[in-house]
Amino acid sequence: MSSADGGRVRPGFRHGGGTVKGFVHKDQFPRPNLNDSLEGEIQAFLTDEDQLHTYDDLTKVNPVTPTTVLKCLQARYNARVFYTHAGCTLVALNPFQPIPDLYSVDVMKEYHCAPQPQELKPHIFIVAEEAYRNVQGQLEPVNQSLVVSGESGAGKTWTSRCLMKYYATVAASSSVVKSQDIVGRIERRVLDSNPIMEAFGNACTLRNNNSSRFGKYIQLQLDRYLQLLVGASVQTYLLEKTRVACQPANERNFHIYYQMIKGATDEQRKDWKMPCGQHFVWLPNAEKTVEEDCFHETVEAMVHLGINAERQREIFRILAGILQLGNVNFSPSTDESQPCNLEEQSKGNTFELLFSIPTEELQLALRVRTLKAGKQSVLKPCSQTECSMRRDCLAKVIYAQLFEWLVAFINNSICADKSMWCNFIGILDVYGFECFQLNNLEQLCINYANEKLQQHFVAHYLRAQQEEYVSEGLQWSFVKYQDNQSCLDLIEGSTVSVFSLLNEESRLNRASDCKMFRVRLEKELCDNVNISWDKFSKVPHFTVAHYAGKVNYQIQGMVEKNKDPVPPELNSLLQKSDNSLLHQIFTDKETDNMTSKGLSKVTVVSKFKNSLESLMKILHTTTPHYTRCIKPNHDCKPLTFKKEEVIMQLEACGIVETIHISAAGFPISSMHGLKLKNDWLLGVSTCFIVLAAVRSWLVRKQVQRWNRAATVIQDTWRKWKVMQLSTLQEPVTVRGWPMGLALASAPSITVSLTATGFQKMMSVMASLNLPSRRGEYKVEPNQYTQGLASIRAQPKGSVKLHYQRSPLLYADRQPDLKSEVTGFNEILLEKTL
Repeated sequence: MSSADGGRVRPGFRHGGGTVKGFVHKDQFPRPNLNDSLEGEIQAFLTDEDQLHTYDDLTKVNPVTPTTVLKCLQARYNARVFYTHAGCTLVALNPFQPIPDLYSVDVMKEYHCAPQPQELKPHIFIVAEEAYRNVQGQLEPVNQSLVVSGESGAGKTWTSRCLMKYYATVAASSSVVKSQDIVGRIERRVLDSNPIMEAFGNACTLRNNNSSRFGKYIQLQLDRYLQLLVGASVQTYLLEKTRVACQPANERNFHIYYQMIKGATDEQRKDWKMPCGQHFVWLPNAEKTVEEDCFHETVEAMVHLGINAERQREIFRILAGILQLGNVNFSPSTDESQPCNLEEQSKGNTFELLFSIPTEELQLALRVRTLKAGKQSVLKPCSQTECSMRRDCLAKVIYAQLFEWLVAFINNSICADKSMWCNFIGILDVYGFECFQLNNLEQLCINYANEKLQQHFVAHYLRAQQEEYVSEGLQWSFVKYQDNQSCLDLIEGSTVSVFSLLNEESRLNRASDCKMFRVRLEKELCDNVNISWDKFSKVPHFTVAHYAGKVNYQIQGMVEKNKDPVPPELNSLLQKSDNSLLHQIFTDKETDNMTSKGLSKVTVVSKFKNSLESLMKILHTTTPHYTRCIKPNHDCKPLTFKKEEVIMQLEACGIVETIHISAAGFPISSMHGLKLKNDWLLGVSTCFIVLAAVRSWLVRKQVQRWNRAATVIQDTWRKWKVMQLSTLQEPVTVRGWPMGLALASAPSITVSLTATGFQKMMSVMASLNLPSRRGEYKVEPNQYTQGLASIRAQPKGSVKLHYQRSPLLYADRQPDLKSEVTGFNEILLEKTL
């Protein structure tokens, strides 16, 4: 990956009136040393500083270097422009202050109703609308995924929230009276799922006041006819439940606790046994106020989703019980054969009352463990440390199970029956890359997830697009990028990896020795360049070189966290609770355990790895849209742009390489992507035409030829119409994709289609852009403009027009309506048609 302005990033050069950046092809003339001239070109580009903020697409930057890209982003940020196109991605800079006019309903409607949204200013709504139109327009719609990435505090959660509001607005606006009330309720419930999940799953950290401490993938379900929002489902990943009982220095617990403390009524406080002024060990930094401390909003969302008052009371009593549990401390007994004692200030604690569990039984379960010796049970007092661990374990398992119950309840409330929806648009919001002073299993899993997403981006765009050019026989100089496969092999490799060794250690029936585990890691993984150790450090650890930087992971406690043990006596006790919700949660949990009896215990990393692999399978079957959120400064200060911090993020996620490939490539980018240039290159089977010739299929003298074929189709259509559409009064609009690919330079043309029946007829008519309106129906392409994506050439043989969905979904088809086709393209057109 390029980290300096030179070496790996080459400047553009002039050819045929256009500019192609980073592209190398044969030239008969001697060429100057590119490195010698690069610095001069950079300085020349940066001279006109007043114009840098006008670059709404970074593929227009020439030359493409980290410095020029950074300067443009800085100029736009200073001008309060926070979105910028970067080839196939959208770069979003966090302003760290409210910009209400940027996300109003009027702005949503402007982007939704625009014939060509890509002509408007860069915005997250362009990405949203592109995905929505992809689902709407195709004969065989493809599911879409919006992948929002970036480090913690970059604005991923806010971006995901804006995307959900956009779809809840534009996909619910229908003139169909019958569905209006239903859709209105659905979109409200879908939006109300956000404040609940953020209250229970987000927290204020050093990096971010509203940091997601879990990952989520939301599928917005669209009906098969009008593509209206009819439901949604949420899949969550790895809640950081350790935060309940252990908050890092200067950070807070989950938002919900502070909402309760600051927003509860006197009556609620009395019911929760939480008098004003009471101190809670597990509630640090309670004096700090953030925007998310809104208890009323969370309660209102619960009501809208169908959580009644009694169920809410049970939820908040459970949460209050967890807080009270954090104030329980133990002191060692003078008699080692006796259990530890509760400290004096802990004796008046009311946590067992809030859990609706007999006091003596719960206190005994925290201080005494049950050992199985054959068919007999032996009671053994726990040490002071073990008592504290069991207390923390109880809090974590209750909170985690409550969170899972909430997610399941939300899904039951908003998920539509499968018969009601056909396609979905997925929004992925996961924790950002993290590197703290102390990093453990949670950070390892979080950063592993980010590695997987980075690999998905690399495989889908940086690698695949360049390999296509090479396979076509083009002279293409590979733009180097950071491939993180080696790091993934280190973490999750199938033979020996950090995860496999961690699981082996976790399944041993003995206490883990962190020093011995470090020795084993070093012995087994020393050949991988992505792992290293500080041999002079007294604290057992290992260092992983991630795509976003190096992170030191502390081994102490990692194995225990991976085991995630829950004493069986605590589970049994919670099943006896008189709190009906707590009883239900742990009774259902026991049922799940019974169905999986006989299987080896699933560790935390195994469960997380499996769920992440399921997510990646979903992403691979959808059309992805990338948004890279950038954090302008680590202090979260409004409108403050620190170049050193921004450039590290740009380099880590490969933004410069993405721009470079897009700028040097050919017109197969997204709808907001490349500007077509007057250059072309002939591949083995593809002629990459990048001129206004995409409209050449509408030349008048060719329309007559196609109309002869259209007559046959229209006759068949009339017969079908009599049977299927006889009741429709207004002309029926039938939409289809224009032809994606066409082979050129042959004497005859045949049509090859994968669709059949009515779809086949409509595909041909839409693909050929026939003026087919006879009063009862009309056929239109669903693209913004008409034409072919590209022309594929063969020296000899027949020509086939290939139709299969749309091989080039996003080709820019936006030539001037009045432009004439001349020169080489006119000759090519004559030979083709």
